[in-house]
Amino acid sequence: MDHVRKKVGMEKTIKHGITGKDVVVAVLDTGICDHVDFGDRVVFFKDFVNGNTCRYDDNGHGSHVCGIIGGDGTASNGRYGGMAPKCKLVVLKVLDQGGNGDTRTVLEALDWVKKNRYLYDIRLLNFSVGFLPGAKLSEQEALVTAFEELWELGITVVTASGNKGPKAGSISVPGISRVLLTVGAMDEYGAKYSGKGPTGCCIVKPEVLAPGSNIVSCDTDREGYVKKSGTSMAAPVVTGALALGMEYHERLLPKEWKLRMYHRLTRDERYPGCWGILHVDNLLGLN
Repeated sequence: MDHVRKKVGMEKTIKHGITGKDVVVAVLDTGICDHVDFGDRVVFFKDFVNGNTCRYDDNGHGSHVCGIIGGDGTASNGRYGGMAPKCKLVVLKVLDQGGNGDTRTVLEALDWVKKNRYLYDIRLLNFSVGFLPGAKLSEQEALVTAFEELWELGITVVTASGNKGPKAGSISVPGISRVLLTVGAMDEYGAKYSGKGPTGCCIVKPEVLAPGSNIVSCDTDREGYVKKSGTSMAAPVVTGALALGMEYHERLLPKEWKLRMYHRLTRDERYPGCWGILHVDNLLGLN
């Protein structure tokens, strides 16, 4: 994560002491472990897969994603701290030990977010999961509709573009939504796995690119770290950046954050077919 913070241009953000303090992010994934980097900032956990009451992560994907968003780097003296190290996390386990999930479970979790968004003041939702377009059309539509409903209710939803690139039309569900903010991966290797648009409705996707390869973040043991790659890692980089922005600015609607993102990205001709690359200082207006 140390190299990620450098790549996404957040020097001034760090100097200003902007940390995402008290901004609440919901994460739908494989769960979250009891890592020291999360401290007491996991304000709620619910297991929609096995019904366990204690927080856990039997896969590791969710802990890694949460670490990118909001780990504070305690176990690494700050080196592997996340984007918004003082944000708060609501973690909903919707994927099993193998990282697999089903539409029904995700829809149940999204309904929980809808009903409890005011109780926990949830402002952001990260979904680093991709359902393949081969899923039943009715399931695709139900998922996209549920995510878009949360967007209309004021929750900024960030989703991964999927790892089925680089061919055109390889964006996964729900990243195909014209509404949600979809994130692809970029790095010195080109991140050729990153899903690309356009969608079936000719919508530019992904809108935003962020580092996604060889990202070191929280592992499942209490003080460990692990390296992972994918658009699953790129999406929480953007989610964390938005948490920083939500601390620094007055409340904006999701569509306003998306428009702000559009105007403040770094354009790079090496990455056609998207809006641009995340630049945090630009996003916050610190340049």
